[in-house]
Amino acid sequence: MTATTTAPAAPTAVRTTGTRKARLHAWATRAPLLPALVFMIVVTQLPFVATLVISFFDWNALYPDARRFTGLANYTEVLSDPDLRRSVWTTVLLTAAVVVASLVLGLVLALLLDRRFRGRGVVRTLLIAPFLVVPVAAALLWKHVLYNPEYGLLNGLLQYVGGPQPDWVSNTPLLAVEAALVWQWTPFMMLILLAGLQSRDQQQIEAARVDGASDWQIFRHLTLPHLRRYLELGALLGSIHIVQNFDAVFTITSGGLGTANLPYTVYQSFYQAHENGLASAAGVLVVIGSLVIATLALRVVSSLFREEVSRA
Repeated sequence: MTATTTAPAAPTAVRTTGTRKARLHAWATRAPLLPALVFMIVVTQLPFVATLVISFFDWNALYPDARRFTGLANYTEVLSDPDLRRSVWTTVLLTAAVVVASLVLGLVLALLLDRRFRGRGVVRTLLIAPFLVVPVAAALLWKHVLYNPEYGLLNGLLQYVGGPQPDWVSNTPLLAVEAALVWQWTPFMMLILLAGLQSRDQQQIEAARVDGASDWQIFRHLTLPHLRRYLELGALLGSIHIVQNFDAVFTITSGGLGTANLPYTVYQSFYQAHENGLASAAGVLVVIGSLVIATLALRVVSSLFREEVSRA
């Protein structure tokens, strides 16, 4: 005689009900974010998909009926055209110079603001102000208030000491654009590095002072290694924005005198030459480069969060 046993069904039903409730709760918590997600997809992703599709066509806006599919021909032209290659090199040079100079100046200002002194709040506010100025307004300020050879502040100071009266934009066009961008992005780097300085282990620094370490030794062996992640974050975030900079180049030099970077070249191809396909291909390359840098920036941010959690 054999006995048959059946597994109880109640625990399985309970687990199924609990899983459904958990899923409903998860969807309920995510539902308020769905409108923002849909809006982001409509505003950012759909235009990018349209740009990607157009980049595979030989499409001149003046001859819309003559458009035809050319595959990767636009990308080949972007990478092989001398003017476009020159704009890529200008973009790299402009980005590297601005990021390095902004980081160095931002580090110096952050070290100064990390000390206590009377009026530190006012000084910090004044130093942050350039980053809050509208980019076009900042470029106009540098072009007319500082660089103008007739009434600019720089030539006024040189005239006061008996110096020459150069035309800054004509003589040093790329340096003129870089100086305006460095002025605007140094406060951003300063804020990131100042946050890094204020997260240092003060007990470790005090112990080093007790052991007889000098300020330079503390900076070299404790402060600088601690700021490495913050320096990387500032460099990556700054590169993302400066690679895409258009305002300073357009306002100060109008892309002339060898200052045309890739975003300005995209503007020329699209609005002046009406080459929609070629401009779209160049724009896609800019987006891909920005995504690569953004991915690295996100990894640095994640590592910073992990370090903070481990300290806590």
